[in-house]
Amino acid sequence: MRFCCLLLVMAALASPALLAQDKPYILGVVPQYEVRKLHAIWRPILDHLQQATGYAFELRGSPTIPEFEREFAEGKFDLAYMNPYHLVMANDKAGYIPLVRDHGRQLQGVLVVKKDSGIGSPEQLQGKTVAFPAPNALGASLQMRQELQDRFQVKINPLYVKTHDSVYLSVLMGKAAAGGGVQKTLNQQKPEYREHLQIIHQTTPVPSHPLAVLPSVAAEAREKILQALLQLGETEAGRALLAPVPIKQIGPAEIADYQPLRKLGLERFYQAY
Repeated sequence: MRFCCLLLVMAALASPALLAQDKPYILGVVPQYEVRKLHAIWRPILDHLQQATGYAFELRGSPTIPEFEREFAEGKFDLAYMNPYHLVMANDKAGYIPLVRDHGRQLQGVLVVKKDSGIGSPEQLQGKTVAFPAPNALGASLQMRQELQDRFQVKINPLYVKTHDSVYLSVLMGKAAAGGGVQKTLNQQKPEYREHLQIIHQTTPVPSHPLAVLPSVAAEAREKILQALLQLGETEAGRALLAPVPIKQIGPAEIADYQPLRKLGLERFYQAY
């Protein structure tokens, strides 16, 4: 019996995550990709965090963005990777605090037209159909519609086509006079598509997606997780883990980074589900 007890104690000492908390920290990730891809991206990162901090982590995938929004609003995730406007909402509703973000790039929407369309400025879109991936996509839709209305005084007919790929195809096929996307997805289009598209406007850049933490997570745990994440950016292997997120240059994030979004009045364009 003593030997069995000794084995249990030794096993516990060898597994610091079992001693560090009663249950795993839950990570929620905005469902940009299907669940298997999200697990392929995030599980290696969580394994690193578990080894570095002694805490256990569990990835929970939401089936849809509306479900993800409902869950973070209710504080269902201990940690959450979300778009910048989600962070503003999550901070208001559940107090989420940003931990890290990508310092190597910013989020910026692009407005494209077909090169032979004769449209060279946003003002020429008055009354025309403009394609967007979804109502609440930040750079591609929310911020783009806000700038069309507030900066250019343009009223358009929005057409929501579900994906960025469909936005660009809608423009090329003449189903929309213009389309909102982001530079990354535009760069991913086939060369024969890109060469027929022209950018006529780019939105004001905003800080990229943060990884945020619920305030109920202890300050000591938050600091350990933060340092473990920052350490990933110090090695080639760590940067390779972060690249598919995508995070190019990881660094600390502050709520002040995202305060300018509050002044844009994006709630006018946000669609609650």
